[in-house]
Amino acid sequence: MKRERATEMLHKMLDNLDAGSRPLDLVDEVYVFGSYARGALQPGDLDVAVIHRTDTEFTEHVVGALMYGRDPMAGMKRALKGSKRGFQFQFNQNDRLPEGSEPRLLWKRGDTRATAEERLQAMKADPDAGRAPRDAMIEQFDGLDRWIPLPIRIRLVELVDTGAIEISRIALTAADPTDPAAVAALGRRWKTDSPLHRAAAAAVRYTEDSGMSPPSLWVQGQPLDHRRNQYGADALWINLGWYHFDQLVFRLREGAQSLEVVRPTRTQPLHALHITVRDIAALAPL
Repeated sequence: MKRERATEMLHKMLDNLDAGSRPLDLVDEVYVFGSYARGALQPGDLDVAVIHRTDTEFTEHVVGALMYGRDPMAGMKRALKGSKRGFQFQFNQNDRLPEGSEPRLLWKRGDTRATAEERLQAMKADPDAGRAPRDAMIEQFDGLDRWIPLPIRIRLVELVDTGAIEISRIALTAADPTDPAAVAALGRRWKTDSPLHRAAAAAVRYTEDSGMSPPSLWVQGQPLDHRRNQYGADALWINLGWYHFDQLVFRLREGAQSLEVVRPTRTQPLHALHITVRDIAALAPL
């Protein structure tokens, strides 16, 4: 996008922060990093890092969202950006940003609007800056990276570089499984017009069409067949939108595989990353 449009989007975000409506009342600091902060005239997506607190209500919301496979930060993202597209958010992860990111403070709780505006104006355009190189990228992420959070990309690239895992990219066909029991199990979890139902159905159908036949199949944290609820060697975990990504290494060390549907969606193409162990000794100890 052009820098002028990105600046307008940041002005609108400052409006939203000033209003302080729920859950923005939990935000303490907002930083800008990446191409825009460096001065690029065509910065691409806006990289924004948010530091926030939690309370009981917010924690309950996060737990509920995770239980039903939703993005637990969707409400905060929406409150920050409104209807605008083109943001990439990181939450409470400044210590995991790539080396050299140098996030620049934009807004801090207690600031006047004038102070925040001065910080924004201080991020001067630099015709020589160009766009920042895409961090933590491999071929399998190409075109999908905006839906793979940067800390996840960093972790996966680390595991690939150490030889611990292999990643295959798969284009899923939007179709229901052929197994009536699988169709019924997915129907009990999600409405048929849900993007999670569409993504899960396509992933299960892929396992059928590819002849994977894992001894147990888990979808968004639950076994597809509750009579086969023990996972271990060769079990397959289907995860939608990076659900419980922090458990990936544990599952891999137990001998499981992972099929990560990158972006569950009602109508757009569905892509998945099939993650398998290449060298278990190279996996970090638990």
